Amino acid sequence: MRTYQAIQSEKIIAIIRGAEADDLVQIGQALKEGGIQLVEVTLNSNQALDGITHLKKEFGDELFIGAGTVLDPESARAAIQAGADFILSPTVNIETISMTKRYGKVSIPGAFTPTEILTAYENGADFVKVFPARMGPDYIKDIQGPLPHIPLVPTGGVNEQNVASFLKIGSVACGIGSSLVNTKEAVTADSLQALTKRAKRFVEIARTI
Repeated sequence: MRTYQAIQSEKIIAIIRGAEADDLVQIGQALKEGGIQLVEVTLNSNQALDGITHLKKEFGDELFIGAGTVLDPESARAAIQAGADFILSPTVNIETISMTKRYGKVSIPGAFTPTEILTAYENGADFVKVFPARMGPDYIKDIQGPLPHIPLVPTGGVNEQNVASFLKIGSVACGIGSSLVNTKEAVTADSLQALTKRAKRFVEIARTI
């Protein structure tokens, strides 16, 4: 329940894709210093499960750690055993949703069309990640017309310029990838300081909504 409430209140999920496991604690610390409490590590990153475990051991309850790009129930179970608090997927896999809920974790499958979004929610999703969200806030608003009861988390194309618009039209939270955590940059003292500054800007925007 704490994870569910944190997603609703904090609104910004920082997505770390492609980082080295050894860098995750430093990245997590920089994000935490910027006010981020929700961090997603995608499973297609190098040694992602070890990275999730390291983050959870380092930060405990200070950060909520999600596993992203989870494509099947076996991967969801492995991520949960590694320490993941919530599970995100790019698609709707009903068995993955069921496995996540079996372990009492928050399920956030990815969907795009109204049919996919409703299917995910009817099968136990806590939130539905609208992916990709490059259609913009108006698309989210259109979805909310017939499906106002489904909490949506737009991801993919959300950045500092449009995150306020996504949140103002009623998105519960947003997933922020490379516009916040650019894993193509080398991890240095300067890059970590810049990451903290970016995190602070996203958090400040979310808190004004």
